[in-house]
Amino acid sequence: MPSPFHLAFPVDDLDAARTFYGTVMGCPEGRSSESWIDFDLFGHQIVTHLTHAPQAPSSCMGAVDGHAVPIPHFGVVLDMESWTSLADRLRSHGVTFVMEPQIRFKGLPGEQATMFFLDPAGNALEFKALRDMGLLFAKQ
Repeated sequence: MPSPFHLAFPVDDLDAARTFYGTVMGCPEGRSSESWIDFDLFGHQIVTHLTHAPQAPSSCMGAVDGHAVPIPHFGVVLDMESWTSLADRLRSHGVTFVMEPQIRFKGLPGEQATMFFLDPAGNALEFKALRDMGLLFAKQ
């Protein structure tokens, strides 16, 4: 099993972050203080840090398989069942997608399910799934 990653990032409202990551995404909450909250994101530690500086969503976009995707972004590569469950969960909570859940790189070694969306602070997230995790780093 790979080692869990740790990612800390800014948010402008801890209550909104707690609702989004805890309730909407279903991430268990860990430690917290008046200025940050830890969440378990599929076995990885993410930490939302309250900042009072205005944070504009990224206007930087990258081109992937004919689609514009927000840069930077983060997320987790899931198994297909977990990815589908997450997509359904997000839809049921009315999350707006930057890129609707879909399959890209069809017929290629890197074929994957993917979706992009923003948290309430404008941080971009991508979650993807492969039917064969052994192809995660396969060249096209």
